[in-house]
Amino acid sequence: MWNKIRGSLPLQLVLAAFAAWLLATGITEFSAPSEVNNISQQSWYQFLMLGKTVYIGLLKMVVGIMVMLSLVEGISNIGAITKLKTLGRRTLGFYVFTTTIAVSLGLGASLLMPAWQPLTQAVPLAAGTNLIEAEAASGGAIATKMLQMALVNPVAAIANGNLLAVVVFSFMIGISLLIALPQEHVLFEVIRGMNKGINTLVGGIIRLSPLAIFAIILEFSIGGSETLFSQLAMFALLVFGLTMLHGLVVLPSLAKILTGIKIRTLFKGISAPLAMAFATSSSAATLPLSMKSAEELGVTPATSSVVLPLGSVMNMDGTALFEGVAAIFLAQLFGVDLTTTGLIMIFVMAMVSSIGAPGMPSGSMSGMQLVLLAAGIPLEAIAILLIIERPLDTFRTAVNVEGDIIAALVIDKWQRS
Repeated sequence: MWNKIRGSLPLQLVLAAFAAWLLATGITEFSAPSEVNNISQQSWYQFLMLGKTVYIGLLKMVVGIMVMLSLVEGISNIGAITKLKTLGRRTLGFYVFTTTIAVSLGLGASLLMPAWQPLTQAVPLAAGTNLIEAEAASGGAIATKMLQMALVNPVAAIANGNLLAVVVFSFMIGISLLIALPQEHVLFEVIRGMNKGINTLVGGIIRLSPLAIFAIILEFSIGGSETLFSQLAMFALLVFGLTMLHGLVVLPSLAKILTGIKIRTLFKGISAPLAMAFATSSSAATLPLSMKSAEELGVTPATSSVVLPLGSVMNMDGTALFEGVAAIFLAQLFGVDLTTTGLIMIFVMAMVSSIGAPGMPSGSMSGMQLVLLAAGIPLEAIAILLIIERPLDTFRTAVNVEGDIIAALVIDKWQRS
């Protein structure tokens, strides 16, 4: 039993949340109201909150470098494909198109839903990082504000948590490296190695998340936020429903309209890679099976060998949808007022974070940091998402893989015409 708990992060998160809730219930039931109100002054309570402090501090330490390296590597992968001219442009265009639909679907549905009940008062943002100012309501004001935030020194941007500037600089330096250096240059290998290392570090930090979730749930439960678990359950149902809508309606409809393939034939042909994606939560691990299924559906090897590998690193429809819905949910949960600028930032960052996102279980959590910080949402919100993120990850990975194969079908038909 202990070995099972030690080897399962989702189980550890659930147990940590349940233990925190039990402790908070005991404290509120058996302590005087004055003692509950002053509990934050107790040394044992401050000690328990260290888990949250360490976890959030470590995430803030690595997030800027992680975003920069993942985007530069993603751009280097895209650069190889764009040298194929027509095929590369069509591949990138179709992936951007489907990801735009996914993000728009998530944001649209979230905004139509009744607002989630806040757990806290509005969260004050650090000076210089507020992208969601009330006066930035007009198009010109929004553009001015975003340019002011984007065009700053990249070192200062990383230090101040200005991820918009980090993203802009990463695109600029990534494209410049592609122009200046050959694709096989050793620098690209160094970048890939560093990115692999930083992702390993982030994975290690996430292993500490049970300590953080214990502290966060304890804090919210003692503060009277009894609705957290019920709202998480409703959020999970919303994400699941939207993911299924995109995977069972939107993407198959695009395949039917653009290629003429029967939906039954499509799902029969892609059932094996979808099952593998569901089981492994890794689009990269599913790639060989995806290529085999695409070719069995009639896609030429010349197309599948280009479209599918690129899709496994940048086409993340399910992930982009999840990040958009999660950002709205967490903003309302933490009392962050999202105006027009904030919604634009969520849309843009959800799109951007899909480029170079790790094709591994819970890989979307790295991109989620980018979305949250850009919209002014506290990073501790990620720990709350981790309670229900892992089961949802299996479904959205399957949708990601489905989108890759449908893209191969569509682009192969375009190439033949």
